Amino acid sequence: MALWPFERAQLNTVSEALEIAEDKTGNHFKLSTVQWKRHRYDVRTLSNLEPSQIVHHAFAFLDRGVRAPDEIGSPRLKREYYFICLQDHRILEALNRDREMRLLPLLVYIFTHELIHIIRFGSFLQRFEISGKDREKEEEVVHGITHQVLKDLTLPRLEHVLDSYRFHRIGEVD
Repeated sequence: MALWPFERAQLNTVSEALEIAEDKTGNHFKLSTVQWKRHRYDVRTLSNLEPSQIVHHAFAFLDRGVRAPDEIGSPRLKREYYFICLQDHRILEALNRDREMRLLPLLVYIFTHELIHIIRFGSFLQRFEISGKDREKEEEVVHGITHQVLKDLTLPRLEHVLDSYRFHRIGEVD
């Protein structure tokens, strides 16, 4: 399988989509700026992924690690950190497969989905390490919340994305 990374213009769309998703997700959960900062995460695209972070079954997945805080004067304690690992090649395949799909609304959906996971894990509503039926149930819950968060957002082709994943609760977006 060919691994195509995002091009420069597409990386700008990644940034725009993340900003929209952060805003909508934060509003849904009524998070202040301080509360958002407690949920530490970073976004990695294909060109920045480790080989173990490249998958062929999802548009994105969360990896968890630790990082030392970057703030000046903070203690040198390592803190839990999430990495949203975008699978550029899978996202681009979906765009090629479905001519009605557009990059911005698809990325907004993906980021919103992953940010909801991060909030749920960080708020202890769900454990990060789950598998089997528990993982399937978590995906159903998060897909449902993602739809709730985005259903009133006016964005060209977003309705197509929401319709495409309305009954598809597990698999594509992990």
